[in-house]
Amino acid sequence: MKTSIIYICYLVFIALIQLSCTESPRNNNSADGDIDADTQDITTDEIDDLVNDQVNDSESDVDHGVDSEYQLGNFFLVFDFTQSTFSIFHSDNPEKQIWYTGSNSLVEASKVQREVEEQRGSYNFVENSTWSCTGNLDENLGENLVYDGSSLSISGSFAQENCPDGWRLSFFAKTDSSLGFKLEILPAENEINLLSLNYGTDSSEKFFGFGEQFTWLNLKGRKVIIISQEQGIGRGAEPVTSTINTISPGSGGDWYTTYAAVPHYITSKNRSLFLENTKVSLFDLENPDKVKVQLHGKVMEGRILAGSSPLELIEEYTAWSGRMPALPSWLNQGAVVGMQGGTAEVYAKLQLLENHNTPIAAFWLQDWVGKRSTLIGSQLWWNWELNETAYPDWGQLVSHLEDKGIRVMGYVNPFLVDVSGQEGFTRNLFAEAESAGYLVKNQEDQTYLVQNTDFSAGMIDLSNPAARTWFKNILKEEMSDIGFSGWMADFAEALPFDAKLYDQSDAAAWHNKYPVEWARLNREFIQDEGLEGETVFFNRAGFSRSPAYCTLFWLGDQLVTFDGDDGMKSAIKGMISAGFSGYSLNHSDIGGYTTISAWIKNWYRSEDLLLRWMEMAAFTPVFRTHEGNQPENNVQFYSNPTTLEHFSTFAKVYQALAFYREELMVEAAQLGYPLVRHPFLHYPDDPVVADLEYQWMLGSEFMVAPVVSPNSSTVDLYLPKGNWVHLWSGDLYGDPAQGSFVTINDAFYGFPPVFYKQNSPAGLTLVQNLVDRGIL
Repeated sequence: MKTSIIYICYLVFIALIQLSCTESPRNNNSADGDIDADTQDITTDEIDDLVNDQVNDSESDVDHGVDSEYQLGNFFLVFDFTQSTFSIFHSDNPEKQIWYTGSNSLVEASKVQREVEEQRGSYNFVENSTWSCTGNLDENLGENLVYDGSSLSISGSFAQENCPDGWRLSFFAKTDSSLGFKLEILPAENEINLLSLNYGTDSSEKFFGFGEQFTWLNLKGRKVIIISQEQGIGRGAEPVTSTINTISPGSGGDWYTTYAAVPHYITSKNRSLFLENTKVSLFDLENPDKVKVQLHGKVMEGRILAGSSPLELIEEYTAWSGRMPALPSWLNQGAVVGMQGGTAEVYAKLQLLENHNTPIAAFWLQDWVGKRSTLIGSQLWWNWELNETAYPDWGQLVSHLEDKGIRVMGYVNPFLVDVSGQEGFTRNLFAEAESAGYLVKNQEDQTYLVQNTDFSAGMIDLSNPAARTWFKNILKEEMSDIGFSGWMADFAEALPFDAKLYDQSDAAAWHNKYPVEWARLNREFIQDEGLEGETVFFNRAGFSRSPAYCTLFWLGDQLVTFDGDDGMKSAIKGMISAGFSGYSLNHSDIGGYTTISAWIKNWYRSEDLLLRWMEMAAFTPVFRTHEGNQPENNVQFYSNPTTLEHFSTFAKVYQALAFYREELMVEAAQLGYPLVRHPFLHYPDDPVVADLEYQWMLGSEFMVAPVVSPNSSTVDLYLPKGNWVHLWSGDLYGDPAQGSFVTINDAFYGFPPVFYKQNSPAGLTLVQNLVDRGIL
């Protein structure tokens, strides 16, 4: 009798739990349905404890109804137990699915033999599956669901024999608009090293983001690998890619290779998801009805985001990834003049620019350490101290420029080369770092020498706190203290997968983390020295959390061509796509960088390309030139009166927009919005804008569509509904009732198609500023 009474009490207790927790309607916004704020950022370890406690109970506390709803914060998970499916909704829009299971297996787990082939920072993965398992939701879904009010987990078994015991997918509210998830294999000790989560997508859904993507803006129908690496030279454009691969196998790259990949997307259906893992992942979007997210690891963690607009999704994502601060005010006022050649050359170029009243923010002198001849032309000596032979009277030069309101910028990267036997150096930083144990090691505990072009270098071990402190001292003593107000913080995408790190971390997990830590080191130095808001650095390599530390991005090394694989058009796409993933402040080398002299063809920068790239860059966050890796073969801003005048003109256009960029940088710092925006961000309901590639909005007020074809003055573009004013003529375009396609046939040099919204205060201010500068 005593046992029966206990059992009856137990049933009553279970019933009370079900009444209070289980059937929470999606549109119930009462306080009773909200999770306490203290539980919203519950850790994954706490989730594991809660789930394991529930799994061990003798009875499941789940209502096995046909359609059951479970609330986690503002999210609702709706299950159809008869169909073994479920969907996720958010209280702000309770009828809209923001995630749902598909018709395929939900989970896949595999053991693979993987070889990583590396060639000068480019990676190729060769995988052979030993065995693979698939798991799906089945008729026992209700019995395998555990819910406690703050978390919900689903577990299941695998269909194949000789697989692990099973899998578990858990959900938990992180914030009001983000739902955390965790996929793991049971038991925790297993041989799985490749994990996949499969879910549904609409066949017409377009996928944007994934960091800097240079070939496609909409990635639907493609497999997107998430790894920071060299973007390659050519990236599929022929014959340049094949030519480079002949010289250096694997260095040509492909459409998916990028310096800054991010496991995050936003879709045309206003859905968004990202991974928190740093290991290599893959988003397979080839199936029109399924998304497959693969991770090279045992546990997958991420978040599903909710928002009423793409901009809200960016805001929610960047609350996690971090947001970029406003640029120093001096950088916003003129051109960053990239040049090489020494002190005398700086004075000569300064005089030329002053003759044209060119606004100059800084001289960027990347060869301050001295140059060396290599396979690709000229590169720098990666030993970070001033070369006084190239730059005599350095202090006087810096003071002269400062008196004119012009800053000096330099170059640095996390590599060090051995300069033993070389003349002109007072320190051998490689030797210092190696003797102190500050360099990444190989499996034999020797310094890991990473091949670049035709030389190799050691890499700072950023997992070593002492190494970080030592390198910060280099930044102070050799750069900041001698007058640099900023620098290019190059590379960081080449940590070998088989490296040994100081803190014993897995190098495969650190590879994508390394560029984040490289940016973090530079930012910490600025903060430690009290230079926040005064000193700037710009990175090309990045990952998910890079915006939290980086002060400025640049798009890396494009070809000196117009093409869409690796030229000017690819830079536009890279800048636009990165904006979806929190890279708010980004820019490119004016005119591109990669110059090639080859037996099959020469790829040299033309005047036409340089002039059009100047026009494009004036409407981006930073206006900076680069001479390229073969300066003598490229047309430069100082090559002739036409290039010099054009450069001066668009430096003034850039300066005229400083007021508006300041406003946008406040938005970037507070909300994570990019300055260069895909029109979709402001017109998500216009079915045309999602397919636009080579035009962008600067903020919300300007539409920019530069000339992107050689020797052309014609541009086809699209204007969303409304009245738009052509910047140069003042003519009115567009339709207040609907969007319209426009062809501009007179986009001659000096008049790139730029429009502003009629009566826009920002547009009218820009016009007045251009009039004041004699441009309009």
